[in-house]
Amino acid sequence: MSTSDLLLLAAVALPLLLALAAIKPWVRRRADVLLLLAPLPGLVAALAVPVGQSLLVVPPPFRLTFALDMPGAVLLGGAALLWLAAGLYAVFYLKDDPARGTFCVWWLLTLAGSFAVFLVADVASFYLAYALVSFSAYGLATHDDTPEARRAGRVYLALTVLGEALLIAAFVMLASSVTDANPLIRDAVAGLSASPWKEAILLLLLVGFTMKMGLFPLHVWMPLAHAVAPVPGSAVLSGIVVKAGVIGLIRFLPWGESWPDWGAGLLAVGLFTAFYGVAIGLTQRHPKRALAYSTVSQMGVVAAVLGMGLKAGDGAVPALAAFYAVNHMLLKGAMFLTVGVAAETPRGRLLPVLAVAALLGLSLAGLPFTGGALAKYAVKAPMGDGLAAFLLALSAGGTTLLMARYVLLLLDVAQEGGEALAPRGLLVPWAALSLVAVLLPFGLFTPVTGLSLGVLMSLETLIKGLWPVALGLAVGALIYQKPPRFSEVPPGDILAAAAPLGALYARVRDGAVLLDMVLRRWSTAALAVVMLAFVLAYVMAGAAFSPPITP
Repeated sequence: MSTSDLLLLAAVALPLLLALAAIKPWVRRRADVLLLLAPLPGLVAALAVPVGQSLLVVPPPFRLTFALDMPGAVLLGGAALLWLAAGLYAVFYLKDDPARGTFCVWWLLTLAGSFAVFLVADVASFYLAYALVSFSAYGLATHDDTPEARRAGRVYLALTVLGEALLIAAFVMLASSVTDANPLIRDAVAGLSASPWKEAILLLLLVGFTMKMGLFPLHVWMPLAHAVAPVPGSAVLSGIVVKAGVIGLIRFLPWGESWPDWGAGLLAVGLFTAFYGVAIGLTQRHPKRALAYSTVSQMGVVAAVLGMGLKAGDGAVPALAAFYAVNHMLLKGAMFLTVGVAAETPRGRLLPVLAVAALLGLSLAGLPFTGGALAKYAVKAPMGDGLAAFLLALSAGGTTLLMARYVLLLLDVAQEGGEALAPRGLLVPWAALSLVAVLLPFGLFTPVTGLSLGVLMSLETLIKGLWPVALGLAVGALIYQKPPRFSEVPPGDILAAAAPLGALYARVRDGAVLLDMVLRRWSTAALAVVMLAFVLAYVMAGAAFSPPITP
């Protein structure tokens, strides 16, 4: 087994082994070592393992295969950096939390699952990895065990179970056309166009994976979970866990073939989600909730790009979408960590924090000369020059506006008095991740896209990148002068709007329970049996005395 093979295996095996070892209390007490050690093999693998490397760990028929392609390498490397920075942040953020050991176990399991979905290449293993990252993330979201956290956990778990059910149905139908008991993903997808159930499979795949991404109307778990999770938990939930849905679409959609109707549908849902996330996010009054709806919006952008690629049959789109997704991953992780830093900083010392937050937000919106501008340019080609491209550019203006709202909301969480800066244990990983988030896209742009950085220096490109940001800032300045009066949309917006249906459901449920109690009484049950006997006797007698039917 080569060094590359060992790195692929260790990327998933080490965090799993550490999570297993953390069952012991004395191991959990060294959470700082565990959280910092676990992401390292994944980071080294993303940097050192050649793209195209594969490893058969378990032979058929069970099969466990690891493989590293360009989208997987990009997302794995970005995830490893975020896990590393957020892990160091978590060590200090939760140092006085009595349940930090339990948090550490959930953290390691989620980390292992997130690395595995970027690496596994067979259908069954992908499903197991997807389930691991999905269910383990529940522990991160509900760590504080408040009523709000428990409610968010119930919603997240319900949608997760539904999504898993849809995906396993899709995987079974997808694999039925292949003779292997557990086929490679690429072999199963290759037979999709000839499958008699191809339309049903595509529907199940799209609903199942976009549910994890948080596309409308299946986004409701995201603002609920992100708002209640501890700050480092929110960073990885928003930055990494939602990317399990992205890699799912990249792996299981039939790239290289044109599917106009399904591509147009995904494009439309993605664009609607991009604007919807901004609109609801602008009403939020806490920076973490505003960031959660920003993630909804940005996943809409990724879905729109993938939809356009599926519509055109463009096989280059998955790598470009992964590049855009990793830019979002690092920026959003850094912005969530910023909330925790702002909460530990006096208002009088908050200006540098706000400046970094503004830079991160403008990069996310695509301000020229930032890493976000590279991400926007990378997805420009598959979007073309039509209405979809214009709407995508306009959504960048909405992102700018929402990021301005986020920066202002940081003032509300800052401390009122004091002179001491935030603890160094929070400042160092936050500053390091912010720097990486801004600069890393410059190193990835050419290897992923094959383009030179010089293409971004033309006047036309600069204008196309600048006008949405300028529009968003201008609208924000006008709103700031005379803020409109509006109520905050509760997190999980659709669920709040459907609250009356919850009351109706409760009455129906209580009525069903009461009816069950009545039917279980001996007298009622005996009477029902007697009546049923009379009905059966009547039917049998009628059949016996009826004249025979002649053909």
